[in-house]
Amino acid sequence: MIQRTPARIEARNEEPSVNGVNQRDQAGTQVQTWQQILANSVTDPEQLLARLGLPLETWLSGANAGHRLFPVRVPEPFIRRMQLGNVNDPLLRQVLPLVDEALFQEGYVHDPLAESAAIQTTGLIRKYQSRALLMVTGQCAINCRYCFRRHFPYDSQRLGPDDRQQVLASLQASPDINEVIFSGGDPLAVNDRLLAQWARALAGVPHIKRLRIHSRLPVVIPQRVCDDLLGWLKESPLQKVLVVHVNHPAELDNETNRAFSRLRDAGVTLLNQSVILKGVNDSADTLAKLSEDLFASGVLPYYLHAFDPVAGAHHFDVNDQTAAALVQDLMKRLPGFLVPKLVRELPGEASKTPVAPDNLPARFTSE
Repeated sequence: MIQRTPARIEARNEEPSVNGVNQRDQAGTQVQTWQQILANSVTDPEQLLARLGLPLETWLSGANAGHRLFPVRVPEPFIRRMQLGNVNDPLLRQVLPLVDEALFQEGYVHDPLAESAAIQTTGLIRKYQSRALLMVTGQCAINCRYCFRRHFPYDSQRLGPDDRQQVLASLQASPDINEVIFSGGDPLAVNDRLLAQWARALAGVPHIKRLRIHSRLPVVIPQRVCDDLLGWLKESPLQKVLVVHVNHPAELDNETNRAFSRLRDAGVTLLNQSVILKGVNDSADTLAKLSEDLFASGVLPYYLHAFDPVAGAHHFDVNDQTAAALVQDLMKRLPGFLVPKLVRELPGEASKTPVAPDNLPARFTSE
């Protein structure tokens, strides 16, 4: 487990660089809206390295090589939780491009989950019987280097105003679908007016009971949990589930805890999914603390995803035998409700596949 020191990046008092409604906290200090924070995200490898106090001569060339394949995007609140001068900081490792990304590795592909074959209509993906994914946007608040959709053809699946009726017609014709999942990209990167319109339209489909949202934004920009978001969530008659994505306990702080609390008060059930990542959370100590800290924040551990073999991210891969052993260790340390389910998504399967040492294909047991 990586030991963290108090040396962290301090918040900067900058004026907003984009248009928007300025806000002030209770002390009268000007604060940025979530849209402004998102627009001011670090999108240049050199700037990211400089903010962390890391030598450009050592890391910039490799960072640029990865950046050309998958652009850097990191919001300021997430950067502030990183440890200065530590290139192995588990949060930085998730977002810093490396030269490894440009190296070809056999078996690592652009579409590891074969999602292109599951597209039902523009923006609507159906892989399982009772639920469907709505690709609300291709935009993310943060570009995680291990993302299994880093090569997804978002341009061809962009939802326009004319696509809504087609999506709704497809859902109306599928009475076995009772849950729609806002996905992307990150669906909460979209403005609340549009999200509210979708939520109202889905509530008008009689057999849809639940709205699930998969988002990293309440973690990387906690300010995203704003009054407008909470307003339409409270208004919707659907059951609401928000699945956040936290891989390491250092991603949680007072701001994320407040955001989670506001969501719970709005009647939203909070779950967490993580991905097992080499050099980030591949230790039982880290995973145990993550589960404990999540539950203390009102979030229930849900899934621990086995690594998807996506091209450009092989350096994060942890084989399933190792991952299963870590979860077995967690079962000794934690009550059952705090142990996330270790699963792998296999293309064409009717559900996620539980990962256990005695049922692993050969592909996932090699070092």
